[in-house]
Order: sequence, then C-alpha cells, then structure tokens
Amino acid sequence: MKNLKKLVAVSLSVLVIGAAGMVYAADLKTPAEVAAALTGKSVNEIYVEREGGKTYGTIANEAGKLDEFKTELLKQKKAILDEKVKNGQITQQQADEIYNNIKNNQAACDGTGSGRIGRKNGMGFGMGIGRGGNGLGCGIR
Repeated sequence: MKNLKKLVAVSLSVLVIGAAGMVYAADLKTPAEVAAALTGKSVNEIYVEREGGKTYGTIANEAGKLDEFKTELLKQKKAILDEKVKNGQITQQQADEIYNNIKNNQAACDGTGSGRIGRKNGMGFGMGIGRGGNGLGCGIR
C-alpha cells in the first residue's frame, strides 16, 4: 500500500510539473506568430513572406508595427531568460546582461536583420535555435 501511495504521489508530481511547463510554453509565441498577430495576417502568410527573403521585423515594419513587434519579442525573451534563471541554467547577472544587450540592440533595430544580433549569446531565443542561432535581434532571420 505504501508503494502505491508513493507511485501516485510521484505520478501527480510529474503531471503537475509537466502541466506547468506546457503552460509556460503555451504563453510563448514564435516571431512569426507575433508578426501575424500584429499585422492581421495568418502565420502561413508570414512564413511565405519570410521564405521570400523578408525578415519578421521587415514584415512588421511594412505594416507600421515594428515598435510593437520589438516590444512583444522583448517580453518573450525576458520570459525565456527568467525561466533559464529559475532552472539554474544561467545566473540572474547573466540574464540581466543579456536582457540589457537586447534592449540596446533593439534601439537601433530597423527590422532588416542586418545586425545579426544575438549570435554570441546563443540563449535559444527562437523556439529551438541554440548556439549560433539568430534569436536575440528584432529582425530575426
């Protein structure tokens, strides 16, 4: 009977942790989803434009929504950094440094992606892009 109680307790713990992770992931949006929400286009339309050579920042800029796009992506990246600190993957000091770098880079961002921002930090901003990825700048390529 004790083993059954332990098994139930462990199973419930795993379920709760998994559900919390899914809620966290569900709140995050890809740059394509952010651009679609701001421009009124579908995500598929955004992907087609992206495949045509436009950055997500350019798409948002053409719709007059670049500032909103940068603001939303900054929120998304802050949430990722906070989670990485919580999980012990990085320190709060590292997160603050990365966050401030993102804010500073976004100040000069024109949406073209020409700055190739984020290559050195490799924080995985971009839903699966890791080291060497393009996840920190607003013109995500």
